Amino acid sequence: MIGLDSQARIWLCTEPTDMRKSFGGPSPLVRNQLRHDPLSGQYFVFVNRRKTQMKRLYFTATGYCL
Repeated sequence: MIGLDSQARIWLCTEPTDMRKSFGGPSPLVRNQLRHDPLSGQYFVFVNRRKTQMKRLYFTATGYCL
């Protein structure tokens, strides 16, 4: 299990997201819809249309983690 940084904020994108996409899908959503920098170290959570799946995107020292 991946732990959370206690100082990081968690942002939820309420628009349905295509869960088939990898880093290239959620990263522009963070910039365009949430108006944040995906490299900020904050956590960005996305849900699918039926709200049965979630993805979390964040950036660490080694790169993106999805």
